[in-house]
Amino acid sequence: MSSTSRTRVSGSEPDPALPPKALVDHAFIGVRARLIDVAAFLDRVERHGAANDFRCVALREAAQLLVDGKPERARRILEKLSDPTTTPDEMSTGKAALGAYQPKHR
Repeated sequence: MSSTSRTRVSGSEPDPALPPKALVDHAFIGVRARLIDVAAFLDRVERHGAANDFRCVALREAAQLLVDGKPERARRILEKLSDPTTTPDEMSTGKAALGAYQPKHR
């Protein structure tokens, strides 16, 4: 493989030298499918009465960032779903990652 060619993996960015339409052509169908997956997930949790689970609430709040017209959506969504605290817990709960921050109830 030459130094100018790169191996591409699914979901990676296309060559920046390609025209803007190529960016959409490259990723649209996969992104569309993932968006439909999110919508279907939210429909399921609502049907089963789990829409108020903290993770579902966080997901809906994060989804609002997709359409706010501001840059750096990926970073802001990741931050929205991440633990904002800066000090470690005194004792581990032993639980695996939950995927969204759950504030401690006092």
